[in-house]
Parts: sequence; structure tokens; C-alpha cells
Amino acid sequence: MTTAAPVWAADVEAGRQKSEPCKACHGADGNATIPGTPSIAGQPVFFTHWQLIKFRDGRRKDPQMTPFAVNLADTDMADLAAYYATQRPLQRAAVTDPAKVDVGRQLAEQHHCVSCHRPGLVGYQQIPRLAGQDLSYLVSILRRFKAQTAGDLDGTMTTAVQPLNEADIDSLAHYMVTLPPVPAGR
Repeated sequence: MTTAAPVWAADVEAGRQKSEPCKACHGADGNATIPGTPSIAGQPVFFTHWQLIKFRDGRRKDPQMTPFAVNLADTDMADLAAYYATQRPLQRAAVTDPAKVDVGRQLAEQHHCVSCHRPGLVGYQQIPRLAGQDLSYLVSILRRFKAQTAGDLDGTMTTAVQPLNEADIDSLAHYMVTLPPVPAGR
């Protein structure tokens, strides 16, 4: 007789209840309004769960997030990730430069951003949704990947942004904020 490891199913309702401390920064439903703060509504489950693990374990540091994540149990993270994945992401308000948006679109095509982030940059599994995110957050995270102070699962993003200069990063972010956060027909 063989025994399997226990399987824990994430509980969306438990995640909603556990999200109370998250609301101050990420909004009541995961749609943040604070500049520089990412919206987590509609993010893929595996992405959000992995980020919480990194914050809890000290592999990703943030003065606001780390204190919240440090005491999360695995089931807490699974529940939160499941809850936020069910929330409908909203487009973040942004003032964009049409010339930068056009250059950013070209850069996204040139650097094959859709090969990981999917068409429309809506994310998938452990890959985040970039579409419709906060402009200042996108600039910041791309700069951190370039400086190798942000990490991803396998180093793909760190490698992908190395050819980008500051103007490229700004243009790419301008493009990403203009994309709808939910694919058409969904």
C-alpha cells in the first residue's frame, strides 16, 4: 500500500478573509490605487503564491510586504493567491506618451515578451500579468531586474532586460500600462 502526500486545496473564501491586511496597499479587491504598488487582482495563482514565498523566506524584500508575509503559513499563501486570482483586474490610470507607447510595443515584439507573458501580457501560471499595471511600479521592477536586485525563478527576466537602456525601460512600461488587464472576450 502506498500513501500519497496530503493535498491541500486553496480556499478562495478563506483567502478573502485573510486579505484584510492587504487591502491598505493593494485595494479591497487587489486593484491598487497607490502609485508604485502593483495590482494583484487577476494575477496567476502560481505567481502570487511564489512571490509570497519569496517575501516570507527573505528572498524578496520590501519594507511593507515583508512584515506581512513573514508569518504566513503555506495554506495562507495558497488561499490568498487563489482569492486574488479570482478578482477582476482593472486598468490602472496612467498618463502615457504615445511615442513611448509605440516604441514600447516595438520593444515588446523585438524582445519576445509574449513568449512568457502571453499575448496581451496577461500572464500565465508563474508568469505575472503586466498589462494594465501601475506605470511607476513597472519602471521600478524593470530597473531592478536590470540592476539584478530583483530575481525570478530562472533568471529569464534578468537576462531579458540587460539589453534595455533607461529610455527603453520607460517606453516598455508606457506600452504595458495601455494594454487591457483582461483579455478580450473574458
